[in-house]
Amino acid sequence: MSTRTLMLTPWMAPHRVISWQRAVVLFYLGKVEVLEEYDDPIAAPSITIRTPAVVRLTKGSVSKKRKVRFSRVNVFTRDGFRCQYCGARKAMNALNYDHVVPRVRGGKTVWENIVTSCYACNDRKGGRLPEEAGMTLLRKPFKPASLPFAPVLVSEKDVPSMWRNYCSFAGGEHHADVA
Repeated sequence: MSTRTLMLTPWMAPHRVISWQRAVVLFYLGKVEVLEEYDDPIAAPSITIRTPAVVRLTKGSVSKKRKVRFSRVNVFTRDGFRCQYCGARKAMNALNYDHVVPRVRGGKTVWENIVTSCYACNDRKGGRLPEEAGMTLLRKPFKPASLPFAPVLVSEKDVPSMWRNYCSFAGGEHHADVA
């Protein structure tokens, strides 16, 4: 049985990934409608239903804003999975993050000092400042107030087939954040 359910906003945009159990509870509370179902049955003494694959929130508001946690995938999401030096958009496994001010020079691992980089640009920059390496940033790093939906799925093959009509894929890769 698949344990993940894609939750959409009332406007049909991906919002988060939840457990099927949470989806069933939200359905019975009238907070979501089920749009797609897996073939797996859920049996209770008085009813049998199929496991929700995709649900849509029925009310116009989504959950309250939460602080954006610093993480590798959230840095990649903020930067659009694009190297901030050469501009190449790459799959998550072809990226790393770079300290703009290197740690050996006192640079901290914080939003304002970390950018997404491809391996080639990271090697080229080394332990130098971008200007010392003859490189420029596409955009100065910043702490985001929010991030777009970006489930942590490495490739399209990781996305359940029931979700595909509701998810977008860029460059053959899909980047999503499991909540």
